Amino acid sequence: MRFSFHTAVIALLVALILPVAARAAPASEDGYDLWLRYRPLDKTARASVQAQARSIVLAGEPSPTTRAAVEELKRGLAGMLGRDPAVAARPGDGALLLATPARLPELAGATNALRGELATLGDEGYLLRQTRIAGHNVTLIAANTDIGLLYGAYAWLRDAATGAKPEAASAPKLQLRMLNHWDNLDRVVERGYSGQSIWDWWALPDIKDQRYTDYARANASLGINGTVLNNVNSKPEVLTAPFIAKAAAVADVLRPYGIKVYLSARFSTPLELHETATADPLSPEVRAWWQRKADEIYKVIPDFGGFLVKANSEGQPGPQDYHRTHADGANMLAAALAPHKGIVMWRAFVYAPGEHSASDRAKQAYDEFKPLDGSFAANVLVQVKNGAIDFQPREPFHPLFGAMPKTPLMMEFQITKEYLGFSTDMAYLGTMFEETLRSDTRTGRTVAQTLTGMAGVANIGSDRNWSGSHFDQANWYAYGRLAWNPQASARDIATEWAALTFSPDVRVTAPVVDMLMMSRETVVNYMTPLGLHHIMGTGHHYGPAPWVDNLERPDWNPVYYHRADSKGIGFDRTASGTNALEQYAPEIARQYADPHTTPEQFLLWFHHLPWDYVMPSGRTLWAELLARYDKGLADAKSLQSRWAALKPMIDPRRYREEEQRLARQVYNATLWRDACIAYFQSVSGLALPPGVQAPAHPLAYYQALRYPYAPGNPK
Repeated sequence: MRFSFHTAVIALLVALILPVAARAAPASEDGYDLWLRYRPLDKTARASVQAQARSIVLAGEPSPTTRAAVEELKRGLAGMLGRDPAVAARPGDGALLLATPARLPELAGATNALRGELATLGDEGYLLRQTRIAGHNVTLIAANTDIGLLYGAYAWLRDAATGAKPEAASAPKLQLRMLNHWDNLDRVVERGYSGQSIWDWWALPDIKDQRYTDYARANASLGINGTVLNNVNSKPEVLTAPFIAKAAAVADVLRPYGIKVYLSARFSTPLELHETATADPLSPEVRAWWQRKADEIYKVIPDFGGFLVKANSEGQPGPQDYHRTHADGANMLAAALAPHKGIVMWRAFVYAPGEHSASDRAKQAYDEFKPLDGSFAANVLVQVKNGAIDFQPREPFHPLFGAMPKTPLMMEFQITKEYLGFSTDMAYLGTMFEETLRSDTRTGRTVAQTLTGMAGVANIGSDRNWSGSHFDQANWYAYGRLAWNPQASARDIATEWAALTFSPDVRVTAPVVDMLMMSRETVVNYMTPLGLHHIMGTGHHYGPAPWVDNLERPDWNPVYYHRADSKGIGFDRTASGTNALEQYAPEIARQYADPHTTPEQFLLWFHHLPWDYVMPSGRTLWAELLARYDKGLADAKSLQSRWAALKPMIDPRRYREEEQRLARQVYNATLWRDACIAYFQSVSGLALPPGVQAPAHPLAYYQALRYPYAPGNPK
């Protein structure tokens, strides 16, 4: 075989270029390091970081928390600079100095401005400054406590990795920043899509996985300060001595990182353990049992945080079983915990068979809890889901926010994507969290301003990358950053996460952030546009099922929520319907009572409208609904193509893993679009507008689809 001159030249160029390209390609990563990757910096950034941290200096004697801070700084600098950093006993020029006023007298004698800033930061805040201390130019990480120093160390590392200037003062705006694990004792995670529970209850307390420490590091880097280890659908065994010892072993690992351990408590535990004759919260026998149990727990876990309780909801026992109120139940537990400074987080997610299930499930929590405002003990927080139904792709904010000014409230977000395609479909929830937190309650405060704490249902599991999808790590990250500062920007957080997780190169961060910011709206459009909700498959909550109408309770059926018929579609929550709008402030009720002034994204949440209702676009409601489904599918394809364009910039393993998920997402979007159009056309009897492609299959095909053994569904 003969080669031409041009062929020879090309072969030579390939031989020269390929090795260079191979050397330049990012090394494969498995995602385990999350946003704490600490990869080598470029020359300019390396010089800047080196100048700030010629040595690490901790003022005073180390504690477990400051040891964790120093170890994290050593790990980060070794990774970013490519060599182990020096650790010194005294500050010199260029030192990275960690100090509190108690640890360093010179700090107490610093400038009035510095002392003034520290005084505003409380017990968890931190200050980053390039300043002069004890005659030396240093980069100062200052705080009032050791946990503040740890948070400050993570903030400095975050700035170093992204190229930000270390000049910040920050303190959390919420007291409690929690993760709620829906993890069962057999390691099945309810609504978990990333493997088994990371808590190996069988091996504990003797065997403590390294992952527990890395979990603590990741959460401390976000300022998360509490974790509920077990499912809200709790088992009584978790409060027995063997499991308390197991929880204590986890608490020992998490404690240096400022994270307290909490447990979900089953309300009827003493009765089910056959240690009382009742679970009535007003029974002296029951109250004494819980007091003894609290004493037992605190002997083993001195800083135990308290209990999370799901009661009188979805079959769980509660005080209403004894004709008592939620306040009676919560206050009984609060009295047992109060001597130890523990708290009770009492969930407001309640729905049970009865009037509400037949008329409007969205009203039940407000109706039960609003009258109890001011009745709860001081160490009780009522934990309220972001919306009144159940973690839907989009819901208006829960009417309890702003309606209980005498009761501390916890926001409950779901980080795991029970209703948004699991860990398969890309959906950045920072935009959802931001949308809810910034909502104006019209009571003088935004939703964020009504909160004392925030809880996030964790998406963490035993998968190597922690969250199933690499992109789902962004939801854990965004949740933590917004729990620290509910006024933060979802876009800014996405930019920070992308830089830390993939690369600070703007050629990577800009397109990744654009993908993140469009992703949740994409899912809303191909699943539940214009305020539709809860039309997913029942039980597993995966895939479309707007046709389901044969389940025992009305509010278990998707037809209950969309109410589509030949005349129109939507749930009427105005005065002519269930009047759920009266639970909101009058200004909101008036605005949303009129479909013309109701935001389009909530239109069918509050109104049942005729198919020929004219939308602001000029299209009929029928045509607009179809256009939203088409846009959702088109945007899912856009996410796929945008990721493909990033292939040269992303390491091969993570690129390939997300490439497969995005291809699956296009399939899912197509399925949702076609199945919903087929169904709604069947009930409306309307023709498809010109240019709208017919579903690929008849309705019966979609109705016959099944999803056995769906993950996260223990039933």
